[in-house]
Amino acid sequence: MVRKRATSADVARLAGVSRTTVSFVINGRPASGISVATRNRVWVTARQLGYIPHAPARQLAAGATMTLGLVFRQYPEQLAADALLGETLRGMTTAAQGAGYRVLVESVPPGASFVELLTARRVDGLVISGPRADDAGEGLAGDDLPVIVRGSLPGMRLPSVDVDNVAAARRTVEYLLALGHRRIAFITNAPLAYTAARERLEGYRAALAAAGVPEDPRLIAEGDFDAASGHRAMEDLGARGGRFTAVFAGNDMVAIGVIGALRAVGRRVPQDVSVVGFDDIPLAAYFDPPLTTTRLPAGELGSTVGHVLIERVAGLPVAPRTLLPTELIVRGSAARPARTSEEVF
Repeated sequence: MVRKRATSADVARLAGVSRTTVSFVINGRPASGISVATRNRVWVTARQLGYIPHAPARQLAAGATMTLGLVFRQYPEQLAADALLGETLRGMTTAAQGAGYRVLVESVPPGASFVELLTARRVDGLVISGPRADDAGEGLAGDDLPVIVRGSLPGMRLPSVDVDNVAAARRTVEYLLALGHRRIAFITNAPLAYTAARERLEGYRAALAAAGVPEDPRLIAEGDFDAASGHRAMEDLGARGGRFTAVFAGNDMVAIGVIGALRAVGRRVPQDVSVVGFDDIPLAAYFDPPLTTTRLPAGELGSTVGHVLIERVAGLPVAPRTLLPTELIVRGSAARPARTSEEVF
């Protein structure tokens, strides 16, 4: 038997409100007589019944595009190589489709503006994923602006959904310290204009400081999202003359490039140099050696940011910051240092 599709009348009856109230709430239209509690009850009831508004009707009623924007602050080629993009999109599109929205994905690299997406009414709300520090100058201030940050953007009063990059990076370096490493190099996941890169560097520094290990600037280099940048950064570190027994790479693709550069000069992983990453991309478990890394919940991040943005578009109050948990996944790319000379590259 085919299950009857829920209607706005069903939502109104179960929530104990009028169909007009349901229409105002679902379409995000202002109405001073509807309390926050009533709006929340309508949304909860709609989700409980699986109510999906008719998109053309919503557009006519609310002047809405029924589209949510997902902006990545990367170049298109970097976005194409993002091994977690599929999971992020799956999470957000599932949340969006459940509320009758579709998702528009845009690559907006550094130097380009994304505000036009909102001002031109191409989308009803916007997610900025992987923000840069200079995004604070994009004119995004405003308590009612339907923008959510997938990441961290200090100084901006915008709701955000993220992981605690500082704590996760610190825990990763503490794992290497517990294995006995004291000379630990760090290659960022991206240029330091990106806030996540800054935060992971902060976590690296915090772990060294807490262990009483002096920081050596020669052991810090910038990656740029992909394996090629990790390979180049590893070559640069080797040319500087610093000594290390382990490398923490700010993402798994950078870590794969690091391993390639080490092998090119005859160094084994983890026998000569331990390497750990961040993200837990699908390839990480099947690489040679399997990569020890910190798992980023990409699908859950996408789903959460989608739900938060939908509530923001509807005028509902949302949490200023939502942090999801990460997990250190121990595999075969890290081990105790094999010798004490620390001259490994």
